[in-house]
Amino acid sequence: MFIDIQNMSFSYSNSSANAVESFTLSINKGEVISILGRSGSGKSTILRLIAGLEMPKAGSFTLGDKKIFDSHAFVQPEKRGIGMVFQDYALFPHMTVGDNISFGLPKMSRKDKLKRVKEVLELVELEDYEKRYPHQLSGGQQQRVALARAIAPQPELILLDEPFSNLDTELLVKIREDLRRILKKANTTAIFVTHNQNDAHVLADRIVKIKDGVIDQVGRPCDLLGSSTDAEGNIELLPEEELPLKELINA
Repeated sequence: MFIDIQNMSFSYSNSSANAVESFTLSINKGEVISILGRSGSGKSTILRLIAGLEMPKAGSFTLGDKKIFDSHAFVQPEKRGIGMVFQDYALFPHMTVGDNISFGLPKMSRKDKLKRVKEVLELVELEDYEKRYPHQLSGGQQQRVALARAIAPQPELILLDEPFSNLDTELLVKIREDLRRILKKANTTAIFVTHNQNDAHVLADRIVKIKDGVIDQVGRPCDLLGSSTDAEGNIELLPEEELPLKELINA
């Protein structure tokens, strides 16, 4: 196995109940995992724990051959080798597409940066967009740039927080398929959270259904049918939205 998470638990300081309870999951290299649940179920908290933005109460997490955290160790977020794609893509508006991507490659020479930018732009099929600015791109193109930027440093794991929430319905079907193709072509291990059952079924190799911070079901999309959804295929939302990753970082 490539990723091993064992009995990960977490509670917020203002609550006596655990927001995440004994979360255990093993993931193979190149596998795409969806964490699926209603708002308030704990799915974004799990993403923050994996990213290192929250300190777990208990449990362990191993990524490749590196112990990320356990009762004796805690690797800081910037040293985990994990990339993130935020809901709003978080592209720098004053930078071109190429500069946005190369921003995450500070240790590379200029020549190597240019080569890597070209490689990932080819991967996301935006070779001719290197000199454009984010405001000149469609929502789907911005998402691809955000993904290219996350992939460029060759992280061991990519986390995606509600990756389709800002896309128009017309783009959604194509973009979902594009994202899966890109991740598979790059052999990138990925975890994404969503409340939309259709997103999970199209994109994921396996779906982890979360309810009140506890794993309810784990299985392949074809094995997990019949969730409670609304007319559009979305899991019904609770009144209060969870805090997105980007808001936590900027807090």
